[in-house]
Amino acid sequence: MFKLSEYNTDVKTEILAGLTTFLTMVYIVIVNPVILSDAGVPFQQVFLATIIATVIGTLWMSLFANYPIAIAPGMGLNAYFAYSVVGSHGNISYEVAFSSVFVAGIIFVVLSLTPFRRKLIEAIPENLKHGITAGIGLFIAFIGLRLTGIIKAHPQNLVALGDLHSPSAILTLIGLAVTLIFMSLRVNGALFFGMIITGIIAYFTGQLKFDKGFVSTPSLPEGLIIANPLSAIGDVIHYGLYAVVFSFLLVTIFDTTGTMIGVAQQAGLMKGNTMPRAREALLADSVATTVGAIFGTSPTSAYIESSAGVAAGGRTGLTSLTVAILFILSAFFGPLVGAVSGISAITAPALIIVGSLMMGSIAHIQWNELDEAFPAFLIILSMPLTSSIATGIALGFISYPLLKITRGKWREVHPLVYIFAALFFYQLAFLPH
Repeated sequence: MFKLSEYNTDVKTEILAGLTTFLTMVYIVIVNPVILSDAGVPFQQVFLATIIATVIGTLWMSLFANYPIAIAPGMGLNAYFAYSVVGSHGNISYEVAFSSVFVAGIIFVVLSLTPFRRKLIEAIPENLKHGITAGIGLFIAFIGLRLTGIIKAHPQNLVALGDLHSPSAILTLIGLAVTLIFMSLRVNGALFFGMIITGIIAYFTGQLKFDKGFVSTPSLPEGLIIANPLSAIGDVIHYGLYAVVFSFLLVTIFDTTGTMIGVAQQAGLMKGNTMPRAREALLADSVATTVGAIFGTSPTSAYIESSAGVAAGGRTGLTSLTVAILFILSAFFGPLVGAVSGISAITAPALIIVGSLMMGSIAHIQWNELDEAFPAFLIILSMPLTSSIATGIALGFISYPLLKITRGKWREVHPLVYIFAALFFYQLAFLPH
């Protein structure tokens, strides 16, 4: 079913890759409820809704697309939901905001059923694709360094070296060293085993504690947030949430598409300029977004942390199937998952190492051609500095056709690139982001 031999992998490698991806992204089941609870959504509601959306999207990716890519509610989109849609509009409740997510999801499904998104992947210039991969790598490495305090905010220079004597920084550096040793020795599952050893050290040094036990019963205190699709559409029309729907749609399309391209290229699964089974893969996050809104979570996206599983050897849907199964189990182990995911030093070494591996894509960029190199450079630079994959892609899409026109090469640009350059310019200039 997963064609393991065709992709030169085996069951053990795929399961270890799935465990690695799960451990690097499981933080979302804690972080997402924390953010959305600021908009008034009950913590337990979002906790289970996050898992449901993740399982639906990741299972779809596994069984229908056969990719080692996990789907879960996207960081950034949840903050936009909580602080811009609900927080900035006094008459917009979280139930109404979920209606806009649901409508965006439905439109997303329709677009994914058409050739549009597949053609979009083919239309993205090669140098922008390499820039997206490298930018994501730099972004996730930055996240790993920031979450563990190795780097910190600075009032003048934005970032500075953190306190390397802090327990979190020390644990991260130890985990990084251990994982790098495993990788140097070509140990299969090096990232996962590095996390295990780091977790053991964290437990015996008192950083990892299980004060709330290990098991709890999952629940949906609000039931279904959206029980009637027609009323959700009515909410969007009544409150005039067209710009909100457009923002969700545009960011999710490019966030997910960019991440899928980056992970697929890292895994060597791209066929030239095309992504095999693109429609099946692209349906995963659109279906998950729609289902997630019904239960009470923000839009989903392909997860950049999937690259950790790819680096551990994952090449097929068996990796994502493992991730989905582990998320199902995590619904019953909320306290345990919360404890482990609360120690960023356990997963940060994997993010930093994978980031370095993904940065290898910059070698394929045509640095001697300004109209090809500068848009890719903008993507790589802006993703970590703006903490947004979609913003990086937007700046790349806007600058690429402008430079091509300037150099008289406008015919080389696909019409879709012009269209989305205009849409991205409109979004950055006039819409919340």
